[in-house]
Amino acid sequence: MEISYRYTLDTGQTETFLFRFNADTLEADWPLPSVLPDWALLTFQQCSHCPFTPEDTLFCPLAARLVDVISRLGHLISYDALLVEVDAPERSICLRTSAQRGVSSVLGLIIPTSGCPYTAFFRPMARFHLPFSTQDETFYRAASMYMLAQYFLNEKAETVDLHMDGLTQIYRDMEVVNLKLVERLKAATKGDSTVNAVIILDLFAKSMPFVLEDRLEEFRYLFEPFLDAKV
Repeated sequence: MEISYRYTLDTGQTETFLFRFNADTLEADWPLPSVLPDWALLTFQQCSHCPFTPEDTLFCPLAARLVDVISRLGHLISYDALLVEVDAPERSICLRTSAQRGVSSVLGLIIPTSGCPYTAFFRPMARFHLPFSTQDETFYRAASMYMLAQYFLNEKAETVDLHMDGLTQIYRDMEVVNLKLVERLKAATKGDSTVNAVIILDLFAKSMPFVLEDRLEEFRYLFEPFLDAKV
């Protein structure tokens, strides 16, 4: 699986990224930079719940996967206009948007596949990557992903979480990851686009535990044929 992002600024500058993924695990499989900066060290703004230790892991796997994008786009200001072209196996998307939104979209692909155990839950969403998704689309996709996971758990005779309490915890853990990632990027960049790109993702993570039930209720009318069906 390969997905490319191409950014074209009004100045004419272009930056192209090609992302490859392991076919069996969907983990990132593109080469890392030969030299990684200090802000990518595991011990630099390490998450409080991080399972890795500096004795075993020198660099934060998530930070390391972001170095190339940050080094090339980190100078951008949030509302700099640019053209983003995304080529995926299923479709190509072209959108003129702000730098913060353009970067936020690619982070939604890199973060789940980086090797961080707290972001790995979002790999199904990365597999069916939807660039520039709206909040409603993201709510729907996250809930659908989680409930499909419960289906697979049920096959193993595990406890099934129909109330999605586990999804709430996943997003609470992501708040910690996002907070520390913001601190890393503040140290790494002069522009604010990459920092605000993470903040966009974090605002969603913060809201999910509080509004999940209400937001899903807004989708109920779409499922009336299922609810009214006589089986």
